[in-house]
Amino acid sequence: MIVNKPPMGWNSWNTFTDKIDEKLIMETADAMVENGLLEVGYEYLVIDDCWSEKERDKNGMLVADKQKFPHGMKYVADYVHSKGLKFGMYSCTGTLTCAGYPGSFGHEFEDAKYFAEVGVDFLKYDNCYATTMENRLAYLRMSVALRSCGRDILFSACNWGTNDVHNWARSVGAHMYRSTGDITDTFESIKYISTSQMDKFVYSGNNCFNDIDMLVTGLKGQGNIGFGQGCTDENYKYHFAFWCMASSPLMIGCDVRSLSEENKALLKNPFLIRINQDEEARPPMFSGKEYEFSAIKLLSDNEYAIGFFNPVDKPRTITFNFYQLGLMPSDNCTFKLTDVFTGEELGSFNDYVKVTVAAGDVKMFIAKPEKK
Repeated sequence: MIVNKPPMGWNSWNTFTDKIDEKLIMETADAMVENGLLEVGYEYLVIDDCWSEKERDKNGMLVADKQKFPHGMKYVADYVHSKGLKFGMYSCTGTLTCAGYPGSFGHEFEDAKYFAEVGVDFLKYDNCYATTMENRLAYLRMSVALRSCGRDILFSACNWGTNDVHNWARSVGAHMYRSTGDITDTFESIKYISTSQMDKFVYSGNNCFNDIDMLVTGLKGQGNIGFGQGCTDENYKYHFAFWCMASSPLMIGCDVRSLSEENKALLKNPFLIRINQDEEARPPMFSGKEYEFSAIKLLSDNEYAIGFFNPVDKPRTITFNFYQLGLMPSDNCTFKLTDVFTGEELGSFNDYVKVTVAAGDVKMFIAKPEKK
């Protein structure tokens, strides 16, 4: 299975944890289509932990929770597929999942067969109750099982960045790999995750993307990882823009049935999605870190994305010299800038650009070089 662009979709965990059932999943599928999320690329609908019975059946097979999913999981998968979406499920390397349901240790091939029969297109594979700290083999075993099951299934390895996963995730066949602990709906969490991976995005690329966790955009303090009022809309801009620059998978975590117009527009922003989904999937280059920083991403078609991030609690003025894009004033070149949030064309700039960024906010541009 070839995965040339960061996967995009929705996951149930951040909002609903164990409060999932077939009605919720079907309504979410409807909302993903009606809100235009599928149209712009959010194609995977993933059910996280807590979907199964607490025990396997007498044959050792996983069984969907009969109260939550009375028609079985294939019924749900078929409905999701009927909407044009792809269907994802969850399991774990250990004897139990993180919430205490049956894990896949010792059952990898039976479980892969079950997922294929259900019609799964995406497997999130977590790391709780692992039988060993050296867990490359656990991910390799499930990778082999998925490759043997007769169905293309995207393999999302979720080991939280332990064991230097960036060094071996590609080798074991993961299409994306979690490189951090769990995100929360706080700006402190967003900042910590962002800075923790700045030196590791060079390991990410086509067929094996660094997953810096699911999106909190739109949560507003609700759900499993919400605290108080959650983040501001400016913080969500910072968050989503950084994830797009990093070519991280974009997995929405809020309730898309009640998504605000502001956050819907952000999640559907065509410039940011284009940056995230750029076919070359090149990692960003960073300048600065503690008080403000800029990020530069080479795009296809001889363009650049330039982001100015302000993680502190007061406005910052950031100057960016265009020699950081590899060009000197003597090259007789200017840069035509387009604001990715407003779509406004700001004209052409020589040598440098200076921007003021509000507290906890971001400004980002598409820069196109032009000869004078």
